Amino acid sequence: MCALLLASIALAAPAAAQDHDAHAGHAMPSASEEQAEPVDATHAEHGSMDHSTMDHGSMEREPEEMDHSAMDHSGMDHAADAPLDASGPPPRAFEGPEHAADAIYGTEAMAPSREALARENGEFTGGTIMLERLEARLRNGEDLYLWDAQGWYGGDIDKLWFKSEGEGAFGGDVENAEVQALWSHAIGPWFDLQAGARYDFEPDSRGHAVLGLQGLAPYMFEVDAAAFLADTGDVTARIEAEYDQRITQRLILQPRAEVNLSAQDVAARHLGSGVTSIEAGVRLRYEIAREFAPYIGVGYEAKLGETADIARADGEDPDSFSLLVGLRAWF
Repeated sequence: MCALLLASIALAAPAAAQDHDAHAGHAMPSASEEQAEPVDATHAEHGSMDHSTMDHGSMEREPEEMDHSAMDHSGMDHAADAPLDASGPPPRAFEGPEHAADAIYGTEAMAPSREALARENGEFTGGTIMLERLEARLRNGEDLYLWDAQGWYGGDIDKLWFKSEGEGAFGGDVENAEVQALWSHAIGPWFDLQAGARYDFEPDSRGHAVLGLQGLAPYMFEVDAAAFLADTGDVTARIEAEYDQRITQRLILQPRAEVNLSAQDVAARHLGSGVTSIEAGVRLRYEIAREFAPYIGVGYEAKLGETADIARADGEDPDSFSLLVGLRAWF
């Protein structure tokens, strides 16, 4: 009976353990079983591979150890990486047609655009005439008139330039009158070199060779400077500068100055050597139209140095103020 009871207990123990595992969901693996279990199918495959037969030398080779000598580089274009030739564009840049757009739009359709481009790049031709000053100078005892005109015809680089100025007394003779004909060549974006001839009608007939500069100085000052070599051997010079200060779109204030110099005494012109005279003034003009602007202003004239002494000896006042009334126009 005891033997039968012991046999029953032995058979019941494994069944109870099995039933406990079923209630827990599944049996927890042991530490040794967890380490041996593969994580996924890939690891399972690697786990079954025999690594002893693999050549790890090729897998561990560094990129810099790769042998490029066997690679074919003939198909690669290295022209884009080549440095540009400082002497100019490569010959292949001129292998195409001269006007590629003609092949698409036609020669007749592109001709007006080429002509406009040529005018904007140095082939422009035109001209203008500017009456800078046509004014009356009102002063005590003597009223004078004055003209100062210039104009040009040509292109962006080279122009034919002419200038004329003079003055005289109302009801009297012309005291000074000159005309210049000059070739003007651009030596930069702001200045022209000018050379040519000047002829004086008054106070006596005299010719001069002219060499000068005309253009726009920094801060928008218009400058005209020239040296004159007379046919008598006398050397004189003149420097003019003016500046347009816009008060409104049509009202402009213009300061202006002029300095005359002589390298030697010129008895026929009552000039001493050095700075012979200065003129300074300010004019306020109103542009009724851009091409037509009357003005009023105040001017000052003075003879200096030896020239002033000569004027006093001749009974003249070496300096004076004037009320200016005039017109500036161009077309």
